[in-house]
Amino acid sequence: METKTSWVLNRPIAHRGLHNFDFPENSLPAFENSVKHGFAIELDVRLTDDQNIIVFHDDKLSRMTDCDGYVSNLKTSDLDQIRLLKTEYSIPTFERVLETVNGQVPLLIEIKKAEHSFVLEEKLTDMLKSYNGEFAVESFDPFSIQFFYKNAPQILRGQLASYFHHVDDISRREKKRLKKLKYNDVSHPDFIAYKISNLPNKYVTNTGLPVIAWTIKSEIAAQKAREVCDNYIFEGFIPKLDDGTEA
Repeated sequence: METKTSWVLNRPIAHRGLHNFDFPENSLPAFENSVKHGFAIELDVRLTDDQNIIVFHDDKLSRMTDCDGYVSNLKTSDLDQIRLLKTEYSIPTFERVLETVNGQVPLLIEIKKAEHSFVLEEKLTDMLKSYNGEFAVESFDPFSIQFFYKNAPQILRGQLASYFHHVDDISRREKKRLKKLKYNDVSHPDFIAYKISNLPNKYVTNTGLPVIAWTIKSEIAAQKAREVCDNYIFEGFIPKLDDGTEA
């Protein structure tokens, strides 16, 4: 029986697009490559200083570009001047990504917050109202996901989590609550997205919700993910499909 979570469970999801040496993560060609191979796309959204939604993972520019500074200080007009990993490609706006993908494969949209308001969630909801394609939102922040539960409950929601061993900007108490999915009564997720090295665990199992593992980086890891999860997010290789073939 088809459910609203069906698409997010039935085919591996390309982490930040199907990126490689030529196509940087979260770039338009990486997303086009995902479409070509038929994989759903996981991507990250942030707000610029002039309140436009762009697709970029880090809060700082330095890892992916030759620039310093914070993404939140960018203006939309700056984007064309910034190159991703010395390629010809620039940081895309979310609007441009929607135009490029155009419903050809589903989108798993991770919300990266740099503020305590819900401007990003509000703008995202407005933009997705007219998008003709399948999509879901996910976040580590349960209050971000709660926004969609309250204001756009028709949107598929995922709660991201892990054991948070290498996260330093939240308290030990909060790590424990997030690890144990204690905020699920806040976010009301439709599925859980949990770090593969922390799976399986009783906290995820006890939810009874579908589970997506992140991030799978080899076929061996994919085999484990298939045993303990409903689906997985991958990068760095082309995973085999259920019938043993490659996409």
